[in-house]
Formats: sequence, C-alpha cells, structure tokens
Amino acid sequence: MKVASIDVGSYSVRLSIAQLDGELKIIHEEGRITALATDLRSDGLLKEDRIEETLSVIKEFLQKAHEFGVDSLKLVGTEALRRAKNSKDFLQRLKDITGYDLKVITPEEEGRYAFLSVAYSLKPKGRFCVIDQGGGSTEFVCGKDFVVESLTSFPFGIVNLTEEFIKSDPPKNYELESLKNFLDEHIKEVIQPCDELVGLGGTITTVAAIEYGVFPYKGEDVHGKELSIDRLMFWLETLSSMKESQRIASFPHIEPKRAKVIIPGILIFYRSMLLFGKDRIRVSDWGLKEGVLVDELLKSL
Repeated sequence: MKVASIDVGSYSVRLSIAQLDGELKIIHEEGRITALATDLRSDGLLKEDRIEETLSVIKEFLQKAHEFGVDSLKLVGTEALRRAKNSKDFLQRLKDITGYDLKVITPEEEGRYAFLSVAYSLKPKGRFCVIDQGGGSTEFVCGKDFVVESLTSFPFGIVNLTEEFIKSDPPKNYELESLKNFLDEHIKEVIQPCDELVGLGGTITTVAAIEYGVFPYKGEDVHGKELSIDRLMFWLETLSSMKESQRIASFPHIEPKRAKVIIPGILIFYRSMLLFGKDRIRVSDWGLKEGVLVDELLKSL
C-alpha cells in the first residue's frame, strides 16, 4: 500500500510518499518554503500572497501523490493554522480547490509525530529528547522507544523569533543576546535527564548539510549525522556575522528564503545543548510528515 502525508507548516510545505508493507519505505519526498506565518503576529491574519502560494504548492503535491498512485493521503497543519484568525477561510478554500480536508493538529499531536519519526528511523538507545524546531512553534519531546513521557510545545519558531528579535542585517550583538535570554528562560523549563538529543527541522538539517558538504541536499546523507556543540557555535558565529545576501552567496546549501531566519533556529539548538549539558546532537531528516506515516504503520501492525 502507498501512503502519503503533506505537512502544511508555518514556514514550509512538505510531502512524503511511502510504501507501507509491514515496514515503512520512503519512496518520494519534497518540500517548498512558502512562509505561511509571515507577519502573522502583526494582526493575527494569514497574508493573501502567502495563502495563494501555499495553496498552489499543496495542489502541486497532491498531483504528485496521485501520480504515484497513493491509496491514502493525510494533510496536517501546525502553528500558523492554529493561531490565524482566518485559518477556517484557508481550510475552506483548500477544500473548494482540491476536495481535501486538512486537519489542524494540536501541539501535542505535532510533538508525538516528530517523536515517532525519530524512534522509528534512528532507534535511539535509552531515553532521548527530540527538539522539533519549526516556523511558528518548537516542541521538546522526551521518552523511550515509542513511548512519549513528556512533551512541551512553545509558540515560537524561526519566523516569529526573527520578526520579534532580529531587526538588523547582520544581527547586532544585543539582538542576539536578547534572543538568547528569551530562549534560555523557556528551555530551562524543559531540561531533564536524557541519553541523547535529536534535532529536527530545516535549520539543523541545513547546518548539517553545510558541515558535511551535502549539496545538492539529500535527506539520506544528513539523516543520523551528528553535530558537536563546538561546530554548532562555529556556524552560529559565522552565519550571524554575515548579511543575509552573503549567506546565500557563500553557502548554496541555504535556501534563499531560509537565509533570513536561520540564526534563531541555530540559537535554539545551541542553547538547548548547553542547558541540557550535551556536547553532541543527532540530526533527523525525518519529522512530522514521516511521523504521520509511522503512526499509520503502527496502527496496521
């Protein structure tokens, strides 16, 4: 059986297609940055140009799924659609255009799916904590095997953190310091003993791609790689000293639309490693969209 999931996130839309026969084998994946949550914090509304681009990408991904002959397809949405005053309008337009319903999942469901994707694909030993950093929210999920033991979702991600804290290009030291203090105050709430940290999201996979020279990007070449805290600090210092345009020119690994928002993302992982007392973090290319499919697999067993 072929199954597919589309994750409509605050910053990107992502598609996964898999073969499901007693195990899960990904056969196609792609993603596109649409920045749906841009300026959401100003008036609580999704902007028309972001809506149109996001709907267009979803239509394209649905067509791709049909070309692969999928038997089952799930669409899920996260923080931007949880928060926006006009999210019902977005969902209705999607239904009218495609005939599909999109489920806006809770932060707890989002964190659980991220955790399942890591548990299935990386099989960490002992107790592990997943940091799923997105465009509009960040989840800290800890547990063992496939069992979630604690889950906290913070309503901040790379889009709203950039809009709130980073006003200069490149960012000024006081902006980074303010952001660091803000993050520390929240991350301290979720620190707990664990054997391993695992990072999810486009920020940390991009940093891993730069570190390991993966270009063009291939998820399988990044999935499971480790980053040391020293190297993460190196890339934080290097990229935050550059203008957005310099990041794009110097590192083709960074998608142009990601260059503006990558610094808060790196800072989330760096401060988490420091506060959890870990000098290494494992990188997962699998995330929410794969977790939705892992959940389907577990139900079928």
